[in-house]
Amino acid sequence: MATRLTLRLQERIARLTNSEQKLAALLLENQALIETHSATELSALAGVSKATTARFFQNLGYADFDEARTQAREERNRTQPYAYSRIDQDKAVLGRSIGDHLALELLNLTRTFEEMRPDLLSQAARLILDAPRLWCMGFGAEDGLARLTRLTFARLRPDVHLLGASPGAWAEDLAMTGPRDALILLTFEPRPKLQAALTSYAWTTRMNVITLTDHRFLASAQRFSKLVIGCHAATYGTVPSHATLASVIRMLAITCIGQAGKTITQRMNLIEEINVEVDLFE
Repeated sequence: MATRLTLRLQERIARLTNSEQKLAALLLENQALIETHSATELSALAGVSKATTARFFQNLGYADFDEARTQAREERNRTQPYAYSRIDQDKAVLGRSIGDHLALELLNLTRTFEEMRPDLLSQAARLILDAPRLWCMGFGAEDGLARLTRLTFARLRPDVHLLGASPGAWAEDLAMTGPRDALILLTFEPRPKLQAALTSYAWTTRMNVITLTDHRFLASAQRFSKLVIGCHAATYGTVPSHATLASVIRMLAITCIGQAGKTITQRMNLIEEINVEVDLFE
């Protein structure tokens, strides 16, 4: 995609100094750097002075580096979060593939937490801590993450359950839910038809649904959720990335610990004592 920054670079690169052209080459190769690195870090990567970097963005028509970065982030936010691309296996080099993978995962994480409202995690933590019961649900690849979520929060509070832990027992599980219960839903594509029926039931029984999902599903999730947390999940090829989901789960747990401190510490100490008593671990 030709962004405004890319177009400005292509139009004016011939008029830039040799030092400024080093910055231009760096950003043309990887424009995402402007979103994840400071002006000082860009200077170091290009091997130029900070003064050169400041002058570079002014010569491109920006007031300063911050204006260029803001524009890049706004453009990115208007694009689809999933970016599929074909990889030429003959040209794939192990080091480069690992580097691309790490760069994309870091960008997904950066975008997710940059765009998150400061109060969103605190609100979600409050719902989790105040709920009579906490439920976790995921399908397909997200089923494993739902089990991780259940274990993570079971260490922090009582009455944490996996919705649908036993195949075919959805009705029995739902019969145990009630108003003010919290449900953490982890959902990426593809989504089974059953999910719509379950979330509809949760909404009508006044459960507080906290949905962690990709940006394609945000609008749909708002219809049945108390809170929705968008997770960027851009990926090369068809293998989905769940790094942001796992990171947000951990951040939610940390936020809960910050809000409930002493109570959670006591529970974690009790769990540790039980582990020692029954000699579960080496």
